Amino acid sequence: MSTTRERIRDRIHDVPGVHQSRLGRDLDLAAGQLQYHLRRLTTDGDVVAEHLCGKTHYYPTGFDPWERQAIAFLRRETPREIIFRLHADGPTRPVRLARELDLARSTIAWHVSNLVDHGVVEKSDDDPMTLSLREPERTADLLDEVSPSLPDRLVDRFVRTVDHLLE
Repeated sequence: MSTTRERIRDRIHDVPGVHQSRLGRDLDLAAGQLQYHLRRLTTDGDVVAEHLCGKTHYYPTGFDPWERQAIAFLRRETPREIIFRLHADGPTRPVRLARELDLARSTIAWHVSNLVDHGVVEKSDDDPMTLSLREPERTADLLDEVSPSLPDRLVDRFVRTVDHLLE
């Protein structure tokens, strides 16, 4: 295995759920070079690729599909904040999440819809509706395992700021 491919594989093992653009930045690799090696790693079964909401995330083998999706959401700032609040506070109404996270209700609704569609969060049938974690114990384990680095948080903040300016 080439040194570049080993570096990519090692980074994926260190940061499960890392997305392709982050890998390129972390390892200072050109997009084409990174794509070539990722394709080889996935074809050879060394890593698993998971497409989720417009990004491809990469994992070492051993994570089940639910864990891969949950980890991918934990690598993104707003879904991570929603998951963390539901973990800390228990069942919560969407309007409370919007207020506490200082986000528009439509933003919360979009992220919650994705989290529900992928089995990470569930909605109650009650009126008013509440949200809760579908797998609270497994989610707690993943929260401990997937803590974003300072650079990850800064990039998330920058993207969020730019998105607000474009609205």
